[in-house]
Amino acid sequence: MAEHGSSNLANPSNLVGTNAWLVDEMYEQFLADPASVSDSWREFFADYRPGGGTAAPVAPAPATAVPAPVAPAAAPAPAAATNGAAPEGTPIRGAGARIVANMEASLSVPTATSFREVPAKLLEVNRRVINGYLGRTGRGKVSFTHIIGYALVKAVSETMPVMNSSYEEGADGKPYVIRHEHIGLGVAVDLQKSDGSRTLMVPCVRNADTLDFRGFWTAYEELIRKVRSNKLAPDDFAGVTISLTNPGTIGTLQSVPRLMPGQGLIVGVGSLDYPTAFEGADPAALAELGLSKVITISSTYDHRIIQGAESGLFLKRMHELLTGADEFYDDIFRSLGVPYESVDWRRDVNPVDREESMIEKQMQVDRLITMHRVRGHMIADLDPLSAEEPVMHTELDPASYGLTIWDLDREFLTSGVGGKKRMPLGDLLHIMRDAYCRTVGIEFMHIQDPEEKLWVQQKVEGVSPDLTPEEKRHILERLNATEALEQFLGKKYLGQKRFGIDGAESAIPILDAILAEAADSHMDYAVMGMAHRGRLNVLVNIVGKSYEQLFKEFEGNVDPESTQGSGDVKYHLGQTGKFVSPAGNTIPVDLAANPSHLEAVDPVVVGMARAKMDQIEPPGNYPVLPILIHGDAAFAGQGVVAETLNLSNIRGYKVGGTIHLIINNQLGFTTPPEAARSSEYPTDVA
Repeated sequence: MAEHGSSNLANPSNLVGTNAWLVDEMYEQFLADPASVSDSWREFFADYRPGGGTAAPVAPAPATAVPAPVAPAAAPAPAAATNGAAPEGTPIRGAGARIVANMEASLSVPTATSFREVPAKLLEVNRRVINGYLGRTGRGKVSFTHIIGYALVKAVSETMPVMNSSYEEGADGKPYVIRHEHIGLGVAVDLQKSDGSRTLMVPCVRNADTLDFRGFWTAYEELIRKVRSNKLAPDDFAGVTISLTNPGTIGTLQSVPRLMPGQGLIVGVGSLDYPTAFEGADPAALAELGLSKVITISSTYDHRIIQGAESGLFLKRMHELLTGADEFYDDIFRSLGVPYESVDWRRDVNPVDREESMIEKQMQVDRLITMHRVRGHMIADLDPLSAEEPVMHTELDPASYGLTIWDLDREFLTSGVGGKKRMPLGDLLHIMRDAYCRTVGIEFMHIQDPEEKLWVQQKVEGVSPDLTPEEKRHILERLNATEALEQFLGKKYLGQKRFGIDGAESAIPILDAILAEAADSHMDYAVMGMAHRGRLNVLVNIVGKSYEQLFKEFEGNVDPESTQGSGDVKYHLGQTGKFVSPAGNTIPVDLAANPSHLEAVDPVVVGMARAKMDQIEPPGNYPVLPILIHGDAAFAGQGVVAETLNLSNIRGYKVGGTIHLIINNQLGFTTPPEAARSSEYPTDVA
């Protein structure tokens, strides 16, 4: 085995192979105006000599597919010949000439090509789940090529390292094989130039085998960004040992790309589609057949150092990974922080007796719909710390009901979900999981009144949660105000007790939204109660206490005439104020005094609300809104909470319902949840 030598930077073909046309263009630009190229290119051209330089060990050149013919930077092609005369030729110059040289050099490599057709159903389904999560969190998108490229790297590095080799003729004239320690993955990027011609660049994802999927995706996208913004540097092309080209993006079924000297393997990815014979088939018929889209992957290799069986085993391993072997998709989900289990590959269950089978499946779909309403919250993304690995609850897994990925495109009755009578199972699951399994979990099926349950369903199933830009700006402004106050108090009054809202800042926009809805609904009053944590922020940013008054209290000047708290400390005090909604409507707000960390204020607030209602004439339909803010350990652990809840439907104590906002700290003073309660959630007592 030969040692892998250093590249000869004086010869562009040694460094960038088929990208050498770019070096030629950049060099012409450099000669015309050195300042027009970046520092890295100026450094590269400092000792550059067109046409090559002194011999040095050659680094493998990147491989690529045959690029589309490039129109020369010259006059338009001559008109067709007349009078039988031969047409005049047009000289091929610049990038076109470099491509000619590359293609002629590729003829010296004795290659062979293996093909494998891979079902793409699981790839499609899992990519849809990934991109759904990334889209909701504003983090971009994963392409099919990202996942296929990662499978290529895993297949080579973990199973078939022989594919990461190159051939070289030594100084003694003898043949050598180079086994590369790491994979430099060359990514072929098609570019359309200003004159309409097309060409390829092949930048390198270095040490791709050392990256998890997130790192691979990030490095890949950074190269694409550099290509699109014309900011590639010479180093971005160096070190390619394997290339990946995807002519399938323009509809090519399969390809036999050219392999350049100095590289042992180039992988081509064909189009992702149904087999051509089914192009005009009814989608419903395709779904009934359980037919998958396919991709054809080609392995073009240097037959001097790689054998056909090795190429075939490499493609077999890619097939296994893309159909979910060895937790391939789980690995991708964990790397990206997707808080769900990946979908598994399972064979279709679709017997000949279609009528009986579909009736049974319809019954199972109905059960799946019900269980999403009952248990959907169990797989919702509710933990910002991601302390535990996501686990699919058995009753929410379609596989528990005999349903597979092949059923996702088949239509079933919905019982009115999303306002539709029937829809494909994939769309139905999307609606149910958007309603119950995202960043809000809803537990409501214990309610005994069918009308109340139906009301919840209609409010969340098939309803878009999108906010307007104005609503988003308002939420951001509320968060900024919350954070600014805590930061100021922490720096200005260092060491003073303030029981900050740090980590629970979202409570302020939540309270803001609740009170805005109450004001816009023209309710008469709101009464609030809470313990210490976050109280000062609520006083200022919700109830309307002035900054001046708060700062005076931090200076030790507590007003002895202040309502509900004469002579008490600032985080025990109550306040009366007026809340103004974004629409301009107002509602009076009382925050009850509470000289305790405990929940003793709960029945006091509900009693205040009932007393205010009893004084309103006419009484209306419960026109006063009680709001109680709790910590998670307090809500689950203090008996007064359960006692207050127990009054909710007793005639003399009813207030029409109380909104409870529980701030889940995931730690009660020093106690973790598993040591503090027996229930799944701190709210289960309700």
